[in-house]
Order: sequence, then C-alpha cells, then structure tokens
Amino acid sequence: FFSSRLPCNMSAFPEELSPVMVAGIIGALVAVPFMWKFAVSKKQESQPMCNLSIKKDSPKVVDTICMQDIEDADKKVMCRCWRSAKFPYCDGSHTKHNELTGDNVGPLIVKK
Repeated sequence: FFSSRLPCNMSAFPEELSPVMVAGIIGALVAVPFMWKFAVSKKQESQPMCNLSIKKDSPKVVDTICMQDIEDADKKVMCRCWRSAKFPYCDGSHTKHNELTGDNVGPLIVKK
C-alpha cells in the first residue's frame, strides 16, 4: 500500500536500520515518558490551589447549611474564595484576594 504511493520506487520501511536510526528510535522511546511527566507536572504546577487553609485534613470540603439558619436571618453570605476566617461564611476576604490577583470572585448570597 505505502510503496505504491512513494516516488521513485522508495519503500516505506528501509531494509536495514542504520545505527543512527536505531539510536534515534531508542532515544525517542526512552525520552517520551520523561517529557510527558514533565509536561503534566508543569501543567499541574501552573494551577494554584484555591483552598489554602480550610479543613486541609479532609479529602473534600463539604459544608451543610440548615434551612433553619437561613430562616433565622434575612440572608446568609457564603464564602466562594476560600480565604474567609469564618468559612463557610464570608468575612470579606475576597476583596483583598481580588486586589492581589486581579480576580473578581465574590460571595454567594442566600436569601429567604
């Protein structure tokens, strides 16, 4: 199939591999896994964690707010920047975070 499409009666695969070709193939096979690992680790490093201090001993942070808590107040202001000292409630820490990073995150406001 390939040889019929190659010009000048060239074959798709050489009959003999030169030492340079063998070294190139081996080098590529050895280098690709390392290059892949480097590329993947760099991508992960470029994405900083959003949660720097909240419940770090837990595999996933999940908070539940009882409807009774909302009924006792007109509204609840919930943190979405992960910087609040009163997490899961907002303490305004997003303002400093936004100034430092250029981000635009704000709280979630739950009203009854």
